[in-house]
Amino acid sequence: MKTPAPGRIHSIVLVLLSLAVLQTSKAQKVQNDIDIYSLTVDSKVSSRFAHTVITSRVVNKADAVREATFQMELPKKAFITNFSMVIDGVTYPGNIKEKAAAQEQYSAAVARGESAGLVRATGRKTEQFQVSVSVAPAAKVTFELVYEELLARHLGAYELLLKVRPQQLVKHLQMDIHIFEPQGISFLETESTFMTNKLAEALTTSQNKTKAHVRFKPTLSQQQKYPEKQDTVLDGSFIVRYDVDRPLSGGSIQIENGYFVHYFAPDSLSTIPKNVIFVIDKSGSMMGRKIKQTREALIKILDDLSPHDQFDLISFSSEATTWKPLLVPASTENVNEAKSYATGIQAQGGTNINDAMLMAVQLLEKANQEELLPEGSITLIILLTDGDPTVGETNPSNIQKNVRKAINGQHSLFCLGFGFDVSYAFLEKMALENGGLARRIYEDSDSALQLQDFYQEVANPLMTSVAFEYPSNAVESVTQDTFRVFFKGSELVVAGKLREQSPDVLLAQIRGQLHRENITFMMMSHVAEQEEMFRSPKYIFHSFMERLWAYLTIQQLLEQMVSALDAEKQALEARALSLSLSYSFVTPLTSMVITKPEGQEQSQVAEKPVEDESRGSRVYLGPMRFGHSVGDRTSRKPGGGLKLLNGTPLFGPPGPPAAASPFHRMTSILVLPELMLPLAPASAPSPTSGPGGASHDTDFRIKGTTPTALPFAPVQAPSVILPLPGQSVDRLCVDLRRPQELVNLLSDPDQGVEVTGHFETAKARFSWIEVTFENPQVQIHASPEHVVMTRNRRNSAYKWKETLYSVMPGLKVTMDKEGLLLLSRPDRVTIGLLFWDGPGKGLRLLLQNTDRFSSHVSGTLGQFYQDVLWGPLDTADDSKRTLKVQGRDYSATRELKLDYQESPPGKEISCWSVEL
Repeated sequence: MKTPAPGRIHSIVLVLLSLAVLQTSKAQKVQNDIDIYSLTVDSKVSSRFAHTVITSRVVNKADAVREATFQMELPKKAFITNFSMVIDGVTYPGNIKEKAAAQEQYSAAVARGESAGLVRATGRKTEQFQVSVSVAPAAKVTFELVYEELLARHLGAYELLLKVRPQQLVKHLQMDIHIFEPQGISFLETESTFMTNKLAEALTTSQNKTKAHVRFKPTLSQQQKYPEKQDTVLDGSFIVRYDVDRPLSGGSIQIENGYFVHYFAPDSLSTIPKNVIFVIDKSGSMMGRKIKQTREALIKILDDLSPHDQFDLISFSSEATTWKPLLVPASTENVNEAKSYATGIQAQGGTNINDAMLMAVQLLEKANQEELLPEGSITLIILLTDGDPTVGETNPSNIQKNVRKAINGQHSLFCLGFGFDVSYAFLEKMALENGGLARRIYEDSDSALQLQDFYQEVANPLMTSVAFEYPSNAVESVTQDTFRVFFKGSELVVAGKLREQSPDVLLAQIRGQLHRENITFMMMSHVAEQEEMFRSPKYIFHSFMERLWAYLTIQQLLEQMVSALDAEKQALEARALSLSLSYSFVTPLTSMVITKPEGQEQSQVAEKPVEDESRGSRVYLGPMRFGHSVGDRTSRKPGGGLKLLNGTPLFGPPGPPAAASPFHRMTSILVLPELMLPLAPASAPSPTSGPGGASHDTDFRIKGTTPTALPFAPVQAPSVILPLPGQSVDRLCVDLRRPQELVNLLSDPDQGVEVTGHFETAKARFSWIEVTFENPQVQIHASPEHVVMTRNRRNSAYKWKETLYSVMPGLKVTMDKEGLLLLSRPDRVTIGLLFWDGPGKGLRLLLQNTDRFSSHVSGTLGQFYQDVLWGPLDTADDSKRTLKVQGRDYSATRELKLDYQESPPGKEISCWSVEL
């Protein structure tokens, strides 16, 4: 192959780079034309019901028409209730209609040749709402979006999720979250994936017994990613988590404006023993990361079984096989044996769901006939599959019918769909028909954690056959009031209307079954007192409880429709549609038609996405963000292979952009065949050579050359660098060398902290490090893949270098873009974790404020904060000395090491090095 001349090569590179810079500059200019001068988020949470208003004000600073796109991510369980645009003083509202009518309008727009866009993007926890509008020069537009949701209790906490992605600096940016809980707020914490220490100064939280106010109001300089740049750091999630105080009855009846809501969550009950069968898909499609993560999760779940539980495993592909012929107790011996079995599960073959499910039911029926199921225990079947049935009975309706007939209301079925190749609708109907629920497991690095989290939700049943009873002369239009199982960490919610002539006191009974006995809870609520309670807080929005009742009723009707027969389904749909229209909710049965100024070429319809919609059609839907994107409308023309504004590739067929950016940055890489750069002869010193002809130039050697051997081994980062308080010497570098796996690094009972690690001697690195706090009860598990924070059995996974700022009572957890995770508590030792990417790559531990360790600190590293004595320097070699720790001598050597607390490649430091 002929090699192009160097000059020609440089010309190509310059042309490409110049083109990229020109296009990027143009995109940047267009982006800056639409200025967001105000952005506010106002969320009011009254008795778990959240009413959120997003208001964004923009102005077109260009001398030509520009297109502004308002995008917002909202929680999947939320219903949009209103949207409007105010353009030059004229309001253009969104009209909520029956979906069929909205589709008719949408189809008419398509027929007229207009670009009508349905808004249907979905994420793991969120859905995307998007509206575009043309903005005249100097014109202003105000966007306002309103949505509502009932916060569900998940593993002991309610969570309010807000997405913040304005894509530019905003002069007036403010978020206000008001919470009012008459039961009292037991704890409140905030978490953010974009917060920095500088931004944290703009975050304030105030709280009393029943109210809390979280405000975030950053200045322009606090929003800046870099000084004198226009990039913003605001790009991610802001989360508020809290729980409420609970009386011994575990419940609370609240009344407002003629409606009531009854919350019930008694946490003090004992766990009911369970008989659980795990049905695991090991077909060929599970091969690779899926089966590995399934094995990993199953092993963790087996560890969490209670000794009072019984269990068995069924794995299936073309055929189904059981681990044991009968259920066995969850003894240490049986659990260890099951973990060994799980480790050996391999993926191959087809998918025979029908036989596997019937085998699971037969196991439970056989155990019941032989009286092997403990009295008062409950039975669960947990199915995990990633695909549709391909072997045996493959008709989904027949499988559902077979499973429903076999279970016959005796057991609860939970279905987990792994990825998007499985019919979620098939699994959901099968689960709901059999007293359980379905959940999608997303293919990601934290899939194993998603599986574990789901198990934790059903791991601790507290009551069965729960029934709520109210006087018939007091209430009407009551939502679902019977529940098969109540699990620890969740909450049962019933709402309804008060009759016009209802008594002054509302009475309620909650009946259910514990492990070995029946139980009844009695409750009463004074109507007048409750009504008065909700009149006083100034930020309680009017008639919220009526809307809460409507929201809950619609959600339950939609769920009932999944497993209903045709005639019943039509009646349920008609009622849900009527309520959706009456209360202006965008639900799967309604759509919002977005009206626009005359002459605009886009008509848009906003619809509520459904879980199975994206199956089999992974269409690129653009970046998910909250903010605005803009474009010069004359540049959006079809055709051509070079579309920088749309982010498509420079060369090759058009396709979806890899990652959208508001400034459309791009990097061009030109690969040139067999390019060689001449090297100066060794005997001829270059002009920049040092003494003796040693060149300071970089020795570039391209294809086919032999690299020069390094004269010495590179300096490595030690396993741990310890600051020692009260010592005249500087830091101590510790390397772990002895064969050991599980290492107790440090433990301080007075500080309420323990640090352990798993050290791979062969690779000289930690495979994981775990930090456990007593108060608050939090565990941080760090591995090379990610960081997992566990609280109240709830797992949250974070990738390294993903910004994190979490504040909870007694603990602050932060991670910056360099990947430094800091765990700090008032007047306590600060512990840091880092995935070091420099020489000696791996997990590293950092300690700050070590003078705060107590006299009871212990462990492999903790011992260095006890009685430490330094011996004199070795007379023959002053780079050596002896270190005496608790009566034991260690040899310390003065060595060069890399300080991993500095950014890679790190900074060389001289420290005393000890091998353990």
